[in-house]
Amino acid sequence: MIVRSFTELALTPAMLEAIAAAGWAAPTPIQAGAIGPILEGRDLIGCAQTGTGKTGAFAIPAIERLAGPGSQPGAAGPRPSGGPRVLVLAPTRELALQIAETFDLLGRARSIATAVLIGGEAMGPQLAALARRPDVIVATPGRLFDHLERGTASLRAVRIVVLDEADRMLDMGFAPQVERILRVVPLDRQTLCFSATMPPEVERLVRRHLVRPVRVEAGTAARPVARVTQVLYRADARDKTPVLLRLLGEERGRTLVFTRTKHRADRVARAVQAAGHRVARLHADRSMAQRREALDGFRNGRYRVLIATDIAARGIDVPEITHVVNFDMPHTAEDYIHRIGRTARAEASGLASSIAAPEESDQLRTIERHLGHPVPRQGAAAATGR
Repeated sequence: MIVRSFTELALTPAMLEAIAAAGWAAPTPIQAGAIGPILEGRDLIGCAQTGTGKTGAFAIPAIERLAGPGSQPGAAGPRPSGGPRVLVLAPTRELALQIAETFDLLGRARSIATAVLIGGEAMGPQLAALARRPDVIVATPGRLFDHLERGTASLRAVRIVVLDEADRMLDMGFAPQVERILRVVPLDRQTLCFSATMPPEVERLVRRHLVRPVRVEAGTAARPVARVTQVLYRADARDKTPVLLRLLGEERGRTLVFTRTKHRADRVARAVQAAGHRVARLHADRSMAQRREALDGFRNGRYRVLIATDIAARGIDVPEITHVVNFDMPHTAEDYIHRIGRTARAEASGLASSIAAPEESDQLRTIERHLGHPVPRQGAAAATGR
């Protein structure tokens, strides 16, 4: 059955009002497929391309179940005194903050309280947020594990666990913390696993911790969305910056540029700024406050260009990115898919340009084998104006 409206998903009037206030016109395929089973209390595996609305797919039904009697059959009911009842684990601080914003947006009218536990920020405010007995914890695995070790967080009352971007979490080395955390959460929980890809490590995690899960897939998770126009420029390493500057001059929309290292991100940002563009940087050497300012500024238009390492390739929901540029080619096809998935979101179209040096030919071949076709070439000379 094709679901064309949120009203077809048996959501409460309060949730429909919140969705309308958020400006969401219709459910995405992953939302249409996942919300019903989650409301029924089923474990679920959600596999879809990045940028397809996975956060809403679990936030909407989780809030409905938290809201108590009258929400849905089998609803989780009022919050008990024992602590939070929804736990969301995310691989990066930026994604955790984005998820918390979605819970706040959709749950504000129903007094759903959320605490964010992430590294790079002081413990004091997090302890204060936990003391207010939140309904939802959104956390990175490392920082939540720190709180559990210190005894400052309890998961005894958790009834819904969400593993968001599970493949990325395991790829970043968080498997031991995730396993320990899942052993602490009560066994009679509902477990939801969302992932862009399903490598063997995620499949093993699913077999260990999910019970008869419903599998919902929206499109092919390991392929780029059809609305992304892909273009490749071949250029020597020394010519990459002129190519980028020419592209920024031709494409006037909001542009996300990926570099391989944080040092190169800084260097490219200086060149872009010198050329007169409003630019921000996002990488691991930036403080949490600096990273938040860069993302907020990029989101609200204060910065037109964001130069980032792959820390931004997953889960950063910035609308209206019209152009993604791979200044450096990624090492894996999966990273390429996640990078270019930052554009063409919410049914929009977008452009993904890659600038490949001769020494990056191996990465390019790997990507093209995965895509099943070559990325259309453009002449570097045309891009640089030579």
